[in-house]
Amino acid sequence: MKTNKNRRAGLGLTLMMILTVLILGACSANNTTTATDTRTKVGIVLTEVGLGDRSFNDAAFDGLVQARNEKSIVFDYREPGDNAEAAFEEFAQTKFDLVIGLSDAIQADMEKVAAKYPDQQFLMIDSQSELPNIASISFRAEEGSYLAGVIAAMASTEDHVGFLGGIEIPVLRNFEQGFKQGVLAVKPNATVDVVYAGDFGNAELGEQLATEMIQEKGADVIYVAAGLTGVGALTEIQKLGKYAIGVDTDQFFLAEKSILTSMLKNVDVSIYNAVNTFVQNNHTFPQKEIVEGLAENAVGLTDLHNITLSDEQQQTFEDLKAKISSGQIKITLDQ
Repeated sequence: MKTNKNRRAGLGLTLMMILTVLILGACSANNTTTATDTRTKVGIVLTEVGLGDRSFNDAAFDGLVQARNEKSIVFDYREPGDNAEAAFEEFAQTKFDLVIGLSDAIQADMEKVAAKYPDQQFLMIDSQSELPNIASISFRAEEGSYLAGVIAAMASTEDHVGFLGGIEIPVLRNFEQGFKQGVLAVKPNATVDVVYAGDFGNAELGEQLATEMIQEKGADVIYVAAGLTGVGALTEIQKLGKYAIGVDTDQFFLAEKSILTSMLKNVDVSIYNAVNTFVQNNHTFPQKEIVEGLAENAVGLTDLHNITLSDEQQQTFEDLKAKISSGQIKITLDQ
């Protein structure tokens, strides 16, 4: 009988120990959840192309990943397709602290939702809004594109280059115009072809347009700013033995025999900095509109590939870069 009593006592003690462990585990889990919940919640609505564009969307996403890894935020994202408004609405309804939208293509959708939720803070990349709860980051991308034009002109043996854009929106018009003016600063008589694909997500169309620009029009260097459409263009330019300039991220790995350089808008850095500023300033932005360019290292070129500048060319490049950065050279934009 004593043995059975001892067994029952031992079993009871074991059960109590198991229950205690479960309770402590639950408390620990709850504490972790609470800690996570106290972090700033950020939602981002990507362009309709979404992740994997090896360009604008991926760069923006990387900036938030860095902030998340440093434990200052938690974030979620949406690849909205044609319905960005619904994505903004979802983030606003679930009371994210900050909602980010990429490119002026989604401005109308963001503004519709921002007007309905005046206490919700939004951040728009690559455009500006008059609504008080929409802050913005925009880039003087024309300055980096001007430098891309300088390199294109120096690399061209035909004095015939091209610009291949995705959709003809104001941001890309700035790219185009900066590029043109950079080319003509070096070679005033050069020809600059301009083609817009009307699509950021069609690699086959990019291949087709690149072929036409090279074989039918005669361009031997093409500046490509077209998302996944541009990826197709870059690979085709390499196949045809001509030169290309990439955009937004270092795209050298996409066409290593063809890429001369890539024009960077440091979207990842700017978003990372903006999010940290928002967190540190009690969920507000000290500036409603942030505009950055060469002087702030927000735009620029990657290292050069497949081309070696002469001493004279290098000096010309550095002189023009300094004049753009200081504002001595003004790029004309006709919006």
